[in-house]
Amino acid sequence: MGLGYIGLPAAAVAAGAGITVLGVDVNPDVVATINRGKIHILEPALDALVKQAVEQGTLRASLEPETGDAFFIVVPIPFKQNHRADISFVESAARTVIPFLREGNLFVIESASPVLTTEKMTDLIFKLRPELKNKIYIAYCPERVLPGNVLYELEHNDRVIGGLNPESADKRRPFTPNW
Repeated sequence: MGLGYIGLPAAAVAAGAGITVLGVDVNPDVVATINRGKIHILEPALDALVKQAVEQGTLRASLEPETGDAFFIVVPIPFKQNHRADISFVESAARTVIPFLREGNLFVIESASPVLTTEKMTDLIFKLRPELKNKIYIAYCPERVLPGNVLYELEHNDRVIGGLNPESADKRRPFTPNW
């Protein structure tokens, strides 16, 4: 969920490593652009990676999620007027994927969100889908990259992966190519 300055490069890197990726965004122009093998952001070398992944069929974009093995929430965290983080984009993205979650799925927040956001989304998931409690994996992996160097940093930066339990953190690891 989210095909912006972090979501699209992350999706393209995963797709380039052979993982089939469906990127979801709320902007129809973004979705159409990516499905043509083009990009809507400035990031060196991303255009070639996206073009190749789309041509190989490992990356496509949509306005709606589908069932899958893992769901990554990679959306902005703006600040409110009181300088507090606004997690409404995270919550909206989570609400969008909740109907598609199945037993054994991985749900990951990859936004620079404040403390307790993962727990709040966990509570939301289990409130709306109580049958999934203790049956899905939930993790957090903050993105820490610099625009203009995102692809390099996605490949070479050390990653911090936290899970609601050790199994969730372990489940997250294989979805991070080359880390």
